[in-house]
Amino acid sequence: MRMSVAIIDDDESVCRSLVRLMRQTGLRPSAFQSAEEFLASPLRGGFGCLVLDVHLGAGMSGLELRRQMLDNGDLTPVVFLTAHDDFVTRSEVDCMGCAAFIRKGRDHVLLIDALLRIERSRSD
Repeated sequence: MRMSVAIIDDDESVCRSLVRLMRQTGLRPSAFQSAEEFLASPLRGGFGCLVLDVHLGAGMSGLELRRQMLDNGDLTPVVFLTAHDDFVTRSEVDCMGCAAFIRKGRDHVLLIDALLRIERSRSD
């Protein structure tokens, strides 16, 4: 069975687009509008990877969610998405052991390549 992916982004159109893209690739996506919605979900522990917006709207940021996951021993791979690529954010994300860091609006091939690489590594 193909990998399940949690998409966590406060932009509903981004979520819809990524869900369609991942389904076309055979992945099993579920979308969440906030870190809090993801944390409250009974599905939370069943994902092979998270696609996580760095700067979520109100509430917890993507970086805060990743820190909390690591503090709880959750090493689920994370692909970070951002609309604002800067050195400080990239450095912080790298320190958290992200699987990939992709700027929003770039070619979706980069995202799918990262997800398929994660899926392959999990099945090895």
